[in-house]
Amino acid sequence: MQMKTTEPSKAEKPLEFLSFTLGDEEYGIDIQKVQELRGYDAVTRIANAPEFIKGVVNLRGIIVPIIDMRIRFGIGAPSYDQFTVVIVLNIGGRVVGMVVDSVSDVITLTHEQIKPAPAMGSVLDTDYLIGLGTLDERMLILVDIDRLMSSEEMGLVEAAAA
Repeated sequence: MQMKTTEPSKAEKPLEFLSFTLGDEEYGIDIQKVQELRGYDAVTRIANAPEFIKGVVNLRGIIVPIIDMRIRFGIGAPSYDQFTVVIVLNIGGRVVGMVVDSVSDVITLTHEQIKPAPAMGSVLDTDYLIGLGTLDERMLILVDIDRLMSSEEMGLVEAAAA
């Protein structure tokens, strides 16, 4: 059995993350999951929806559930101002909006800059983390947005069949 060692593997390609803030923390999600960024608009509440689902908006004919990540992660009371952003995601063919405090920029990280997330009883279950991205003095909590949005308690996107 011959092994190829000359081709660079997919794992060596740098990854791009959209960085955003919730409270004092900076997070990152895979830029390829982001469809667009929008300002926060009024949403239509849905009866009996979990607290973190603020409601839905009509985005060019598509009804999009809007999740407030501060409520989802239990990070203080949500406040909405001119910096509040809705990150519109496309996950598994489903469009979902995610409310965050602000969006910073797109960050490119190599695999060496991504460290495994420490196991700790944190607000955010480490199952939903890719790891911690380090760039100079910045540290980004890298969220596996596919896993988070398809988790049972979110109930928004059907988990892909194994």
